[in-house]
This record gives sequence, structure tokens and C-alpha cells, in this order.
Amino acid sequence: MSSASPTALPALQGATVGALVAAGARLLEAAGVSFGHGTTNARDEAAWLVLWRLGLPLDSPLGEDPGSIEDRPVAPADQALVATLFEERIRSRKPAAYLTREAWLQGVPFYVDERAIVPRSLIAELIADGGFDDFLGAHTQRVLDLCTGNGSLAVLAAMAWPEIHIDAADISDDALAVARINVERHGLQHRIRLLHSDGLAACPGPYDLILCNPPYVNAASMAQLPPEYRAEPTLALAGGTDGMDFIRRLLHAAPARMSEHAVLVLEIGNERAHFEAAFPQLPVFWLDTSAGEDQVLLVERAALSCFSLPE
Repeated sequence: MSSASPTALPALQGATVGALVAAGARLLEAAGVSFGHGTTNARDEAAWLVLWRLGLPLDSPLGEDPGSIEDRPVAPADQALVATLFEERIRSRKPAAYLTREAWLQGVPFYVDERAIVPRSLIAELIADGGFDDFLGAHTQRVLDLCTGNGSLAVLAAMAWPEIHIDAADISDDALAVARINVERHGLQHRIRLLHSDGLAACPGPYDLILCNPPYVNAASMAQLPPEYRAEPTLALAGGTDGMDFIRRLLHAAPARMSEHAVLVLEIGNERAHFEAAFPQLPVFWLDTSAGEDQVLLVERAALSCFSLPE
């Protein structure tokens, strides 16, 4: 990145919101930044950064949408602020959410900073869409969000199921501090209890539903992660040689913390092959998500109890 003044970046010289978004997208593409922390492409990320920096709603219409703000003028001083933000995104290679201190999941805003992973779990859409409601019932009263990070899944679960109480656990005190911000932001202190726990060690149970987006990235993949992902806490990502280190401990310990008809919903990302190699005889249900049918699984307590699982 050039050491020139950020306000002098020619790609960001524009007089309208739309021009800034287009120029910012070109700048991000040229710099080769990586996406995946709330956006999947340069145009969407540029729109996020421009709208946030200008103090405009992130759902403001652009392009040819009705009510579009595409042609709204932007003063030179605000252009300079936008340019500085794009320069920081490219120079630092931090996810945009760490720069804006906010991430959105299922339309709900969450505070986030470098102490916790940027929320993007596919379990969120399953909660919102009722993707595993067939396994729940009147007995589902106590829920655990394990590896809660910034607390987003716990908050979404509390919003989706107003009658339940939730424990949200993490080994990281830093992550729990971020989670507390979000629990309080959404006024859910009376329904979500935050626990410091290494796996299930300090989670009393029994739980009727366990949600878990654990560290599952295998060692080879960790070594190839782009800087945006390496900016996140390694503890929240690295799952050992095959990505299954935490999951082995979890599946071995889970039955003792689950009620009779409880289920575990587990996200494993791109690690299905490693999961099936580690637990070849374990019957699970693969849940359909926007990323396919091999990213999130559900396993019943009865299945966990019937199989001899490695620790």
C-alpha cells in the first residue's frame, strides 16, 4: 500500500455515494483482500464500509432500487473519511466488522471486536428458519450455546424461543466480555447466563439442546488462512491436525450433560470428511443450509450414548 495520504487515493475520488461504493469495490479487488466475514464480494463490502462511515443505514437502497441513495452527494471531508477507512481495511487486512465494531446476523446487530470471532455461524439461519424444530418440543427448556464467542447464537436463540433459558459458555474471558455487551444490548440478561468453561467442564446441564460452533479448522487449512481470518482469535478456529480435537472431547462428554431427548447441533464447516473419518459409525442428521448439506449436523443423545466415542 502506498504511503500517500489516504484522501489522495484516486480510486476514492467521487461525488456521490454510488461513486464511492464503485471506487471502493475496485480498490478492494485490486488489493486482493479476502471476504467471508459478513460479505462475500468486493461490492457488498464496499457498500458496507461506505454506508457505515457516512452514518447511513446499512440497508439503504443502492443501484436502481426504489428510493436509492446512489446519487446522493458526498462532501469532500466525508470522502476523505471513507478513503481513510478503505486504506485501513487494506493495510490491516482486518475483517470489516473489526473496523466498524459491528456485525449483523439474521438481521440482528451485534457488537464485535478482536477479542471474539466475527459471528457468521450457519446455525443462526437454522434457528431463524426452524431448520431443526422437528427435534424440539415442549421439553426443550434449557439450552446451551457452547463456544458462544460474542454471544450471537445465544441471543438469536433467546429471540426465537421466548420461553427458554440459555447458558452461553466459552473458555475465553475476552470473548465472554464481548458476549456480555451483546446480551445487555438486547436486554436478555434475565434469560442468558454467561459461563466460563473449558468445553462442558463448568456447564451443569442437563440441557435439552446444545448449540455449538466450535474450533474445527484442520491444521493444513489453518496454515493457508488469509490474513483476515488470522486476525481472529486462533483459539476460536484451530481444531488440531484433523480439526476434530475439541469435537472428540465434546461428543464424549455431551451425553452426561444432556436430557433424555436432547439433541446437539454442531457446525463443522468444510470438515465433513474428517468428521466421518473420526466417527464412522455415529448416526447423525445433516441439516440443509445456504452453504449446503454438509456444514451442520444434528446428533441425538441416544445416538451418542450408544456408541463408544474417542476422547
